[in-house]
Amino acid sequence: MQLKLLKYVLDIESVIEEIESIKQKTQNDFQNFSDDIILQRAVERDLEIIGEATRKMTEINPALQITASKNIIGLRNIISHAYDTVEPEMLWGIIQKNIPVLADEIRKIKGP
Repeated sequence: MQLKLLKYVLDIESVIEEIESIKQKTQNDFQNFSDDIILQRAVERDLEIIGEATRKMTEINPALQITASKNIIGLRNIISHAYDTVEPEMLWGIIQKNIPVLADEIRKIKGP
């Protein structure tokens, strides 16, 4: 694996670990997440990093199998430029449904 590609894989892996810590901190409860603006902002930042790293990874290797990579990159743009449209429900849905899928794909890309 190219060194630059590995860097982005490790960045995403690290951010996913941060998101998992946030889920634990909230006791995996939406209301706890919704009540904590600092955790919401942390997730927003983590999703921005994931979006940017995904964009760079797909530029390096367009054949990478990342489900909904265009949506991931688009979400990064929404968070950066249309931040006032980001709702806690949307963030929670992403960390509950999409992040586990991405985590599996990143593990496969990284390999043993």
